[in-house]
Amino acid sequence: MEKLKFVYWQDRDLWLGYLIEFPDDVMQGDTLENLKENLKEIHKEFNDGKTPCVRETGEIDYP
Repeated sequence: MEKLKFVYWQDRDLWLGYLIEFPDDVMQGDTLENLKENLKEIHKEFNDGKTPCVRETGEIDYP
């Protein structure tokens, strides 16, 4: 099972967050569990190959 890392916070009655690999796309939910489900959905959409111009993160070795 793949683990998705995300950043989240609560702002009044909403939970907001984004996937570490897609920081430009903030999602929301009424509960933390609802936010997690929304993040899973956006991850599926971004990785299906049909969404254009998806920004991703990477790592490079540096001395």
